Amino acid sequence: MNPDKNKRKKLNLNVKREFQKWLLLRMTAQVLLSSLVAAVILYFYARNEITDSFYSAHVTIRRVSDLLLPVIAAGSAVSFLGTLIVVIFLPQRIAGPLYRIEKRLAELKEGDLRSEIKLRRNDILQDMAATLNDCTGSLREKIKLAQENQAQLEKTFRKAAEAGDAFGKLKENLDSFKT
Repeated sequence: MNPDKNKRKKLNLNVKREFQKWLLLRMTAQVLLSSLVAAVILYFYARNEITDSFYSAHVTIRRVSDLLLPVIAAGSAVSFLGTLIVVIFLPQRIAGPLYRIEKRLAELKEGDLRSEIKLRRNDILQDMAATLNDCTGSLREKIKLAQENQAQLEKTFRKAAEAGDAFGKLKENLDSFKT
């Protein structure tokens, strides 16, 4: 039996705090807004006087759920629409920067180290872009240093080759003498 197979992976809940706060705030605001609208609908529905409708209602309303069904349906519809709005617009705040980062990473894959990722000032992935830009800058500096070292080595090898040619000519000259 393989011991690695039975090991469970630990759940990693490490999330960047600022991103976690941002997302939690948006989701909490959405839930609170939906709850508030549902409560307002329930309040206005419950405010109606029941004196005249009570006498006729006892015939048609058999359960409390029959009375609350329209309120529950309206609250659910409001919550659904609110959630739909969040689902449509919230990912755009993340998807746009991710698209730009992904596009830049594709350029890096091709070996282009010249440009940097530029995001809007309010974008949530600003720190990630800055880290990638720092990484690219560091790679650029290291590659420039390696290119300078390569040029220096090339110059040294050329001088060594010239010296080897000179030694070859000197040997031919010396070999021409009979001693």
